[in-house]
Amino acid sequence: MNDESVPWATGLTVSVFVAAVTGAAVVVLSLGLIRVHPLLAVGLNAVAAGGLAPTLWGWRRTLVLRWFVLGAAAGVAGAWLTLLAMTVG
Repeated sequence: MNDESVPWATGLTVSVFVAAVTGAAVVVLSLGLIRVHPLLAVGLNAVAAGGLAPTLWGWRRTLVLRWFVLGAAAGVAGAWLTLLAMTVG
């Protein structure tokens, strides 16, 4: 393996795992907050995403951490879509 090659299999495996853990955590915590008040869940999700975004943006060019960034972004997006589908449906 040379310095130019990208470990796609390992990286995508890490990304899928991080997405699953992040998505499950966001859904579970948000469902608990929705029981208190729906606007509280929306507000805290927005604050958490806004606070985490600058850190993730800085990590996206680091060789190993970029896979965690991909997984975290996919997990949060998937969780938000899941929560939206659960509340609308």
